[in-house]
Amino acid sequence: MNYIVNNTVGKLVTGKTPKQVAKIRILDPACGSGSFLINAYQYLLDWHLDWYQKTTPQKWATGRPPVLCKGHRGEWKLTTAERKRILLNNIYGVDIDSQAVEVTKLSLLLKVLEGENEQTLSRQLRLFRERALPDLGNNIKCGNSLIGPDFSLGQQLSFLKEDEVYRINAFSWKAEFPEAMKSGGVDAVIGNPPYIRIQALKEWAPIEVEFYKKRYASAGKGNYDIYVVFVEKGLSLLNPKGLLGFILPHKFFNSQYGQPLRTLISKGKHLSKVVHFGDQQVFAGATAYTCLFFLDKQGSDHFQFIKVDNLTTWRNTGQAIEGKISSHSVIPTEWNFAVGRGSGLFKKLSSLPVKLKNLSSIFVGLQTSSDKIYVLEEIAPPKNGLVKVKDGTGLEWVLEQKVLKPFLNDVTVSTFSRPISHHWLIFPYYLLEDGKAQIIPSAEMSSKYPRVWEYLNNKSKTLRSRESGKADNDQWYGYIYKKNLTLFDSPKLIVQVISLFGRYSYDVNGLYFTGGGNGPYYGIRISDQSNLYSIHYLQAILNSHLIDFYLHQISSPFRGGYWSYGKRFIEQLPIRTIDFSDSADRGRHDQIVAFVEKMLSLHKQLAEAKTDQERTFLQRQIDAIDRQIDQLVYDLYKLTDEEIKIVEKAIPI
Repeated sequence: MNYIVNNTVGKLVTGKTPKQVAKIRILDPACGSGSFLINAYQYLLDWHLDWYQKTTPQKWATGRPPVLCKGHRGEWKLTTAERKRILLNNIYGVDIDSQAVEVTKLSLLLKVLEGENEQTLSRQLRLFRERALPDLGNNIKCGNSLIGPDFSLGQQLSFLKEDEVYRINAFSWKAEFPEAMKSGGVDAVIGNPPYIRIQALKEWAPIEVEFYKKRYASAGKGNYDIYVVFVEKGLSLLNPKGLLGFILPHKFFNSQYGQPLRTLISKGKHLSKVVHFGDQQVFAGATAYTCLFFLDKQGSDHFQFIKVDNLTTWRNTGQAIEGKISSHSVIPTEWNFAVGRGSGLFKKLSSLPVKLKNLSSIFVGLQTSSDKIYVLEEIAPPKNGLVKVKDGTGLEWVLEQKVLKPFLNDVTVSTFSRPISHHWLIFPYYLLEDGKAQIIPSAEMSSKYPRVWEYLNNKSKTLRSRESGKADNDQWYGYIYKKNLTLFDSPKLIVQVISLFGRYSYDVNGLYFTGGGNGPYYGIRISDQSNLYSIHYLQAILNSHLIDFYLHQISSPFRGGYWSYGKRFIEQLPIRTIDFSDSADRGRHDQIVAFVEKMLSLHKQLAEAKTDQERTFLQRQIDAIDRQIDQLVYDLYKLTDEEIKIVEKAIPI
């Protein structure tokens, strides 16, 4: 909070006089209980007192009206009149919550009287014949910062319910803050805008959601979060030399929904400074992955990027990894900023033209819309074509194996170990030779697989009601979303989406999994046009320390040292291509593949080992080959000794 105020308000007042500062307007468009405004007000109080004391304080104590007076210890302090003047001239706020607005007003008024007692206050009031407290009705206002009078142009207000009109609370910036808007906007926008995903907002504010989509570019793509709209609005409220300072999630740096806002900022070169906290937690009692985000309306050719790896150290000493980055790096696509020793290596890897997405197909899991019904826990292994399982309620069933698929459920996969399934997925589909899937007709289900059919009918009420009744038809026992049904039986890598390090497990047993963009798993298959490559070559590259180093520069960190290996990150991973017409290059490919095959064999032996001595012997071989694979990858990517040291310091072996 103080950092944001110091870097916005502090920048604005530097080199100015109180007369010039009086024209500065500082706004929090979602002020809540007023924390940021109180800090900004305190900063201005301290700045004015310091300025007056440095320029003959006696002079300022005798003016009309005086701005300084003596405290009971003989120290200089601002008069109540001066404190009121600063507040009324400089501090502005808006919030949609009327109670929050009143709390903000009260907090600011208490700040006006801070340090006064009845005797000193009475003396000042007698001398200057004025009210003790100012009226903040023109400074702190209640309204919807994001919705203005143009809302009514696209709405039939007469059709809206009274409570909807009250909730929307459209706010006119020109009418409410006429002087600021006539002069081109405010000088500073600060604060902590609300973080609300669009899915949650739709439940209680559907009308507003539709308006935001039409009115704001930042709301035009994907399931956005409302804070991106506040950034766009804040930028529009600034005058041509204005500054913005927010604390907000850094997810929009890489998310799909963040692209429109990234486009807006990159086009105007507005980025001024970023303090990136990674997985460090700023808010006590709440998990939020945040950054301090500063914009300059007039634009800049460079911006400062600060990466905080230790929040306590940074708070106490200001120590962090930082550097200047060209605004040319701020582009609409994902923002992956690197500073410090590894920035050169990151740029080198980023320049490689071929990414994982160019050589492979990366796919999400199945979406059944009712995993608790389709996924069953194995009680006993298959016998005579039947499998004994239990459902989510604990009931036991014996079902036909032919319409079941081995399923990964809450299993942490490992790169060179075979993933083991302890669950089964009901899969009521035929996989056809043309690469398509077809639901098994109900008559055939009931005749060929009566046990599974009985189970599904037992759950039919729940299955038919999925997604507001979308499944209430003659294919009610199938999945609502039929994407990727045919992708699981072929050899693939299974990627653990949230992990401490890269996990890319090789699967030839047709394991299935469910899940959307957040996992728990993704699948990777070699694309048809890349069939010269072995999937084990990709497995080795992806599992290397070098590629994990790169992923840490572009991915979202989580508490406890975990990282996201989601599609939007792993598809960007740079892959060193092979020239298969060059025997030496082909040899590198084949050598890496041979090492991976050896690792798979050793891990299988390790899982079956009976004695500690045997396990120790096998583990030593595994560790040695693992180091050899890393060295081969370093050689492939032509790393220098210094670059290898950077990788191995960042990703310890």
